[in-house]
Amino acid sequence: MRPREALRTALENIAAHKLRSSLTMLGIVFGVGAVISMLAIGAGAERQALETLSRLGLDNVIVRAVDLRDEEAEEVRAKSVGVSLRDAEAIVDAVPGVQHVSPKVEIQPWEIRSPEGTVDAQVFGVSDIHAALVNLELAEGRFLDALDVRRHAQVAVVGVDVRRELFGYGEALGQHLKIDDVWLEVVGVLGGESGGEADSFQGVALSSSADTIYLPYSTAMRKFDRRALDSPLAEIIVHLEAGDSGWSVRAAAASIDELLGHLHAGAEDYELVVPEALLAQSRRTQRLFNIVMGCIAGISLLVGGIGIMNIMLASVLERTREIGLRRAVGAKRHDIKLQFLLESFTLSALGGLAGVVMGVAIAQIVAASAGWPTLVQVWSIVLATGVAVTVGVVSGYYPAVRAAELDPIESLRYE
Repeated sequence: MRPREALRTALENIAAHKLRSSLTMLGIVFGVGAVISMLAIGAGAERQALETLSRLGLDNVIVRAVDLRDEEAEEVRAKSVGVSLRDAEAIVDAVPGVQHVSPKVEIQPWEIRSPEGTVDAQVFGVSDIHAALVNLELAEGRFLDALDVRRHAQVAVVGVDVRRELFGYGEALGQHLKIDDVWLEVVGVLGGESGGEADSFQGVALSSSADTIYLPYSTAMRKFDRRALDSPLAEIIVHLEAGDSGWSVRAAAASIDELLGHLHAGAEDYELVVPEALLAQSRRTQRLFNIVMGCIAGISLLVGGIGIMNIMLASVLERTREIGLRRAVGAKRHDIKLQFLLESFTLSALGGLAGVVMGVAIAQIVAASAGWPTLVQVWSIVLATGVAVTVGVVSGYYPAVRAAELDPIESLRYE
């Protein structure tokens, strides 16, 4: 029997028992759908983690001041003034592989306004290299430069939401805004989407640039009042030399922690954030999720395989006389085997295709309803359908062999 004829016969037999064939394929459909949707959710989560951590920088180690309650701040400040420029200088001098340090000052303004309106926004004093370290994009103008920092210049770079609230959709560059009692000239406008909200990743707070104002940290420290018990700096971004491995980043973080422990006299008024370690932790969590979901999908495929084997064994029993007749008119054992193998292959292939549709649909529904990013990859479709077809062929092999080994004479006598 030619393969094309055997395939046509297999399709006819499946079509003749539509309900039974559909129920048989359900395990394969659910298994393939689970694999594709699971991998799509996992890939989307990993992409989101990479995009989120790019705002922190995978080659950075971030030293952040810890918020202290008033009753404990006095005791801590007796030991340590908090995160300061002295810490930044010591890190550059003592820790190998450090390329840049960038201080960051947080201001708590009571008023931000322009001649055209007011706005609530985050205000940070940063260095001239801050934008490069945290991947900020400019839409207009320029970012702060080294001369602004040295001269304590009264200049600012604003986010898109701040620009809209203070200046509408007109020209922002060269305009002035007032933070508390200090007037600043706008020299740049950040890019990005309007309406961005601050979020967090594994407990680490991340700020949105859309509602943020940046000015030189020297200006922030000199021209704005701050509470005596507050840390001089909100954080220090420590950038390691390009090309360092993840182990070097973690080793540098350990060295920084040890150094600051001595400088702060053991006061726990700072914390370290290592984006590379956060990414590794995220990947471990995602890998565990993939293993669990893979096991569930594997069970579905196993159940589907058992269902195909059962239905094929039943089919062999039902078509015993047909098998005997085919053998009597000249069909060989491998012809019978091929016929049943193609039938099990067709069942699993159709179930795999339906599972692909189901998996892609689930991924799209999750992305639309839950707001989780998903990414359907071609290799995941190939993997899932390949496994499904393999399960179908393996499950159909024993019934095919059993059908091929039936005695023609006894088969013709079968009632």
